Amino acid sequence: MRPLIVIGTYNERENVEPLAREIHARAPETHILFVDDASPDGTGDLVRAMGQRDPRVKLLPRPGKLGLGSAILDGMRVGLAEGYDPICTMDADFSHHPSYLPAILAGSETHDLMIGSRYVPGGGTRNWGLSRRILSRGSNVMSRLLLGVRTRDCTGNYRAYRADLLRRIDRDAIRSTGYSFMEEMLMLCHRAGARIGETPIVFEDRRVGKSKISRKEILNAMFTLFRLRFSGVGRNGRA
Repeated sequence: MRPLIVIGTYNERENVEPLAREIHARAPETHILFVDDASPDGTGDLVRAMGQRDPRVKLLPRPGKLGLGSAILDGMRVGLAEGYDPICTMDADFSHHPSYLPAILAGSETHDLMIGSRYVPGGGTRNWGLSRRILSRGSNVMSRLLLGVRTRDCTGNYRAYRADLLRRIDRDAIRSTGYSFMEEMLMLCHRAGARIGETPIVFEDRRVGKSKISRKEILNAMFTLFRLRFSGVGRNGRA
């Protein structure tokens, strides 16, 4: 296995360096690709400097704020072209703690898609208000009903995809650019016959910085679920 972690960033200067240290403390063989959307706080410049000191850290700069989903897709293209397997994704703000990474990587040895899950036994959330817990639970229930998947955590971004699975699905047909990308990607993997596993994680609110989730993102995610329910995606994950 030659794992790559793709992390989308926008104004995450305070997080990227300690996050990379934590990742390499748990999985020293892992390479990290930060996909930065021209962060005005200098995130990209810091990552570039980190990469000069440590070849395991790489930067993919983009010209503007294009969305988390498209950042992950761009990172996947780089990972596949450079022969990484599996290709993992996680958030930049420590809500996905690197301490769970070894279990996710271990699970990817027997699964095409391995998910760090808040909603299997042992998983959970920390420091969330009631409204956010209800919204997250409701979103996952709707995802299972509308997309026909059994996965408990359909909306989380802490994942490991095997390269062979990513080559089997039509990634160019994905329309979601924001957080609803996770649901669309899960549906494509499911319809392509992927072996999907989940391992428990505890999701925490970010340590520093501001959340990127907005009311617009939530509405887009709801619209995406209904669009996907009636889409023309075949059982092999291709349009």
